[in-house]
Amino acid sequence: MSMKKKIGVLAIQGAFREHCKSLEKLGVEAVEVRSVDDLKGISGLIIPGGESTAIGKQLEIDGFGDKIVEMAGEGFPIFGTCAGMILLSKKIDRSNQYSLGLLDISVKRNAFGRQIASFEADIPVKGLKGGNLRAVFIRAPYVTEAGPEVDVLAAYAGKIVLVQDDHILASAFHPELTDDTRIHEYFINIVDQYRK
Repeated sequence: MSMKKKIGVLAIQGAFREHCKSLEKLGVEAVEVRSVDDLKGISGLIIPGGESTAIGKQLEIDGFGDKIVEMAGEGFPIFGTCAGMILLSKKIDRSNQYSLGLLDISVKRNAFGRQIASFEADIPVKGLKGGNLRAVFIRAPYVTEAGPEVDVLAAYAGKIVLVQDDHILASAFHPELTDDTRIHEYFINIVDQYRK
């Protein structure tokens, strides 16, 4: 019998519990990650939404972020949602805040407006079966530039909102806030592909 897959969810703030529930629905063991030690024994990591500057400050402590970058360099899969997308980007428009710099993208923070401008939309996603995806945008960023190696998987109103570069996936929206688990399944497939 194969061991149950373990995927970590960065549990500093934001909707990490909802991500854990989505993973567990799919038969994956979700591990709450709060320190470098918690990274041991997991096959992938989700960086959830929240406040990207606050999460970034925590990642700067004790080489936490450096360890994530090192693991990513060895093919460790990472999925960032909303603030997670900002933290994965190489460039944040009009900001010098901390980021992991793992995705060759530029992002604009709060690009669709503040909390009051949060909304949902049905969007087509490249390679995703089962029709359009209901996407929840909350103070969402979007990608203003994507490098040549970055695959654009979805856009909304002409703005890039879902990207992938090999084992790194990032969305501007919150897939954990709906009952649709297809994006989490997509990430689990990346984990299966890169962590054989």
